[in-house]
Amino acid sequence: MTRLILIAGLLAACAFPASADNWPQWRGPKNDGHSTEKGLPTEWSADKNVVWKLKMPGVGESTPCVWGDRMFFTSVDGDDVILMCVGTDGKEKWRDKMSTTGKDRSGPDKSSDAAPSSSTDGKHVWSFVGGKNAGRLTCHNFDGKLVWEKNLQDYAKFNIQFGCHWSPVLYKGKLYLQIMHRNAQILVALDAASGKEEWKVKRSGYDKGESPDVYSSVFIWEGEGGPLLVSHGNDYCTGHKLSNGEEVWRVQGLNPKTSGAWRFISNPMLSPDLIVVPSCKDGPTVGFNPVGAKGDITPENKAELWRLPSSTTFRTPDVVTPIRVGDIVYISNDGPFTALDAKTGTTHYRETLSKGIHRANLLAADGKIYVTAITGATDVIAAGKEFKKIATNTLPDKLYASPAVADGRIYIRGYEYLWAIGSK
Repeated sequence: MTRLILIAGLLAACAFPASADNWPQWRGPKNDGHSTEKGLPTEWSADKNVVWKLKMPGVGESTPCVWGDRMFFTSVDGDDVILMCVGTDGKEKWRDKMSTTGKDRSGPDKSSDAAPSSSTDGKHVWSFVGGKNAGRLTCHNFDGKLVWEKNLQDYAKFNIQFGCHWSPVLYKGKLYLQIMHRNAQILVALDAASGKEEWKVKRSGYDKGESPDVYSSVFIWEGEGGPLLVSHGNDYCTGHKLSNGEEVWRVQGLNPKTSGAWRFISNPMLSPDLIVVPSCKDGPTVGFNPVGAKGDITPENKAELWRLPSSTTFRTPDVVTPIRVGDIVYISNDGPFTALDAKTGTTHYRETLSKGIHRANLLAADGKIYVTAITGATDVIAAGKEFKKIATNTLPDKLYASPAVADGRIYIRGYEYLWAIGSK
């Protein structure tokens, strides 16, 4: 692959593009989990390579988005959910109450109402609180002034088991999101500057059991014939035109139809010539070439490159989004870590990393992959066909949020502290 390009822009509507030193959205500048920075720390602990740590007011799983000397994320604070602005010096600049119905659903397979990640363009920050009685989508300026707000429960009252955790995608002046729960299955495009609805379309599935409970977020695929909005949930992965939401392709066969407890959490891995689609539990993982793809993506469609059933040696990622480095796709579960050939799906290796629940997405930087468990452990793995663990680093915290990288530092948001990892 010649380059990894934007798979999900939470990029600016009205501002200059992000530099390599910023982390403007959930999974980085191109929303693919990659950082271009060199020389990031590979070893740290509670008293090693910690520039500063800031006590959190409560739990939260949202990843900080970073621009310049500021970062933004949501947090539970008592019975509230707040939006916080923290300086890269470790000092809080402001906070604004997002919801008065914040709920701590902390647990191995649950999350709080402070789970969706914010995004920024250097002038504004967009945030969402998806609790059962919340649903507030907001746009603030950098000084904390509310520009506009919208309640997504105006589309339909939320009805989902573990709360709505969708991170909206900001791309070329529009916000895209999926509102997918038992009372609604729709895709929506909004004007980022005003919050005005541009379009909405129904996006159905089997709608049985837990299938309508969707915890993944939409992404943007850019490649030949794109861009397309990619929606993952309710038994399918689908690609849609950005202009009107029209469906272009649909990945079939993800749900074996044998279980009512079937919900998607992990997001697809997107790159210009490959999309890797996970499912959940004991379902399959599918790799296909999205260039020119149309209609149903099945083994009979020439776009499909490989399809891996779950087995004793491979299991679809349930929560953590796969990541691609060169021609290798890395998949993380709760301990097992697998490297696959991007073109064929062949396994290069499967090794066990730090055991424990894994909820943070993978980070790739400078030929290394950072794999974080909620136990506080982060394994650093050398990218390549051969397995090589560089280090295991442990912080005394619970780590659900994905790491963020900016200006030579790794920001790790825990339940207890926000950690700035770097050289003093």
